[in-house]
Amino acid sequence: MSRVDVHVPCAREMRPYATEFVARVTARNRLPLDYSVRSLRVVDFLLDGLRKGGADPERAHDTLCGLGAYVGEVLVRRAGAVWVDLDGDQRAVLGQPVGVRMPDGRIWNPLGKVRNRFGAGGPGESLHTFYLTLHGRTRRPAA
Repeated sequence: MSRVDVHVPCAREMRPYATEFVARVTARNRLPLDYSVRSLRVVDFLLDGLRKGGADPERAHDTLCGLGAYVGEVLVRRAGAVWVDLDGDQRAVLGQPVGVRMPDGRIWNPLGKVRNRFGAGGPGESLHTFYLTLHGRTRRPAA
């Protein structure tokens, strides 16, 4: 079974999925997951902790998907992106059924970026740095 075959919500379901994930993981913890660019450092920290703790990628699927939805939602709220369902060719290349389209038309894969950070770790896969160097974003107030 490929990663695309594992259930991931469609584009129209991603915002509520991210919102529910944040509510669930912050219910018992005081994690500052507030959809700010700064909060992507928290996501980096959480992924590093999962990896160092020896989490299996398949068992961590729901958490990785939730964090990917959260990262995508930061792109939607802060960079002007929109969630999109990917076509067959895009799915084959990106390994995910959904992504985000930036204002300049570029497609990015936040779920894949989260999996990469989990798998490889290190500053080269930082989600915070990914946002800061992201092409095609618009600037929005930090509200």
